[in-house]
Amino acid sequence: MDVNIVLPQLGNEIEEAQIDAWLKKPGDPVEKDEQIVVVTTPKVTLEIEAPAAGILKAILMEAEEIAPVGAILGVIEAR
Repeated sequence: MDVNIVLPQLGNEIEEAQIDAWLKKPGDPVEKDEQIVVVTTPKVTLEIEAPAAGILKAILMEAEEIAPVGAILGVIEAR
């Protein structure tokens, strides 16, 4: 089953964030709640955690791209 990595709501006035770096690459194993992608807003830099354990199947938003809140950043093939 595929599980989407979604950019969460990061604050009342935050509508988007820049993808800074992926900490894993497609094909890498990931654990639930493991930090997987670094994003930056005008106020804060934070790491988004994997919503499920499995294999990072795809990266849909690359580093340097701007993602709106709710955007699917990548996909994990859950185990």
